[in-house]
Amino acid sequence: MTANDNADRFDIQVTRDKVLVRFRGRLVRTLTDAADVDAFRAAVAAGNDADLQLLAARKTGNFKRGNERRGGDP
Repeated sequence: MTANDNADRFDIQVTRDKVLVRFRGRLVRTLTDAADVDAFRAAVAAGNDADLQLLAARKTGNFKRGNERRGGDP
């Protein structure tokens, strides 16, 4: 895993009744549906980080499409 791979990971925080999904330090989605929260709890309990990242990618949708910025590009 390279340093760039680590920067493109979701940070997931599961609270009592919601899931906060962050990407590069910014909140991109707050999931409040009970089924979504339960799915994230199950993924965290399973301990498979790749599945957790895939679940976060599916639940956030295409939030990055067309609005991401690259450092150094004019």
